[in-house]
Amino acid sequence: MKAIIISIIVAIAIIGGVFMLTRSGNTGQVANVNNVSIVDGKQIIEINAKGGYQPRKSIAKAGIHTIIRFNTKGTFDCSSSVRISSLNITKSLPQSGTTDIDIGSGQPGTLKGSCGMGMYPFEVEFQTS
Repeated sequence: MKAIIISIIVAIAIIGGVFMLTRSGNTGQVANVNNVSIVDGKQIIEINAKGGYQPRKSIAKAGIHTIIRFNTKGTFDCSSSVRISSLNITKSLPQSGTTDIDIGSGQPGTLKGSCGMGMYPFEVEFQTS
């Protein structure tokens, strides 16, 4: 019985350690890492999807026709399924490639999205100036 309890404690410690190491080093919370560009009058926000979304927060201009471009490269996790509930958008991404999601003109405020399971969030803050 004592060996089982020790095994359970060690297993929980290992799982917790792995979880903490994978979540802490790269939060992707830094906004605007040059992932927003304007091409032919359309605003393009590039987000990498693999093990979550990078960057997790983007800053964009409001009132411009906007496309969110998801880049995947060997993506097999739940970040290959994108959900933007406020716009009623759900999209499956290919394992590798790019997928454009046209969201129309971004309204001032924050647009939130996540993976299909809701584990990996991302957001786009649309600013007026």
